[in-house]
Amino acid sequence: MINMFEKSHYDARNDASEIFRAGVDRVNPLKLLDVTLALTGNVLTVKHAKGEERYSLDAYRHIVAAGFGKASAVLAEGLERKLAGMVEEGIVVTKSAETAQCATIKILEAGHPVPDERSVSAAHKILSLAAKVREWERKGEHCLVIMLVSGGGSALLCAPLPGISLQEKALATKLLLGSGATIQEMNAVRKHLSAVKGGKLAEAFAPAEILSLVLSDVIGDDLDAIASGPTVPDSSTWQTVHSVLIARNVMDQMPPSVRDMVLKGVAGKIPETPKLHSLDSEPSFFNNTKTVLIGSNMLALQAARCKAEALGYKTFLLTSRLTGEARETARLFPALASDIAEYGIPVTKPACLIAGGETTVTLRGNGLGGRNQEMALAVLTLLDDNKPGHRNAVFLSAGTDGNDGPTDAAGAFASMELKMAAEKQGLSALEYLQENDSYHYFEQIGGLLKTGPSGTNVCDMQILIVP
Repeated sequence: MINMFEKSHYDARNDASEIFRAGVDRVNPLKLLDVTLALTGNVLTVKHAKGEERYSLDAYRHIVAAGFGKASAVLAEGLERKLAGMVEEGIVVTKSAETAQCATIKILEAGHPVPDERSVSAAHKILSLAAKVREWERKGEHCLVIMLVSGGGSALLCAPLPGISLQEKALATKLLLGSGATIQEMNAVRKHLSAVKGGKLAEAFAPAEILSLVLSDVIGDDLDAIASGPTVPDSSTWQTVHSVLIARNVMDQMPPSVRDMVLKGVAGKIPETPKLHSLDSEPSFFNNTKTVLIGSNMLALQAARCKAEALGYKTFLLTSRLTGEARETARLFPALASDIAEYGIPVTKPACLIAGGETTVTLRGNGLGGRNQEMALAVLTLLDDNKPGHRNAVFLSAGTDGNDGPTDAAGAFASMELKMAAEKQGLSALEYLQENDSYHYFEQIGGLLKTGPSGTNVCDMQILIVP
């Protein structure tokens, strides 16, 4: 049996990769649906944290599916398996259609993280499906609409309000992405500029009964923030949108059509997104809608912890709510490596510390990368061979969807081995960090983690090993 203290850099790196993959595997949409859905005869049981819901499928003339997000294709495949030919038709919109195959549900690809013409076309097709459902309901043919919602849906399904072009909405998204805005702030803006987000898709399918199965990529699992809350009441307002654009210093850079719409919204000249002020005033189109959370970052972290323990590490799960600027949040991990090595805090060696969440990046340069690669590069700049715990520590930050920013990498590793390899090549980590060019830095020293699209999406994971 290998002594943990004698593990090489490559052993620890392989362990970090295995721990990450175990977390991602736990939130595989097919496995999540197996846990959530059970079909007994023609009764569909939906299990959730507060109990279960039961649907007698004999009560519906039509069963259709609609979905959007990075995990929607695999969810659609799983739904077809569970309902065994009962889904009459459907449309899901995803970033990569290669992750799944369906018989009756069409899988469409669209742009992410910035919407494109495919995003608009997909939204129109789902709205056309909604019109068909409304017509069926008008004829007395009751429908069950199963929504499959996951992270990334905000960009993948795009229907700008009249008066705003796709290019203008895409520019607004790019400006917010580069401003360091949180996902909640981004989605507050998206919802108010959209004809399908912020509860509006539930309105489009009304009065049909809607079951939304949601895979969360949002810290705190706020249902109205995941994929911009298409089937739940919106808690944000036009004033929220205005405050975000001002706080992130992008109001003056927004297209005139967006600025004008926001100002009209604040002045009460444009309707708000659907709200739920109280049970007594609940909008009628939410009465028949049930939203169930089927997976989250915490589930992935717990599975990662189990894998780390199985590998022999003493493990500490730090948080599922890691936020902030990626390069600033990175300072936490070298400090923890030193505390682990010197004081055994918060866990003794051989140690594995696990965290999750979603950080942000404020663009300063013109390089290529993502928030996970940027965090790993920032960690690498702070590693010092003379500090306790740094010499053998291995850090990994990666996105559970398999794509970090506009790259083909899930994330990157940081270690003294990689830092020394880069220095031998004359690469300056600080210069690459200044240019937001983490991808090209790690590409040259073999520090990228490439998994390919995972078919799921529950934020990011950080793994620190101090053997």
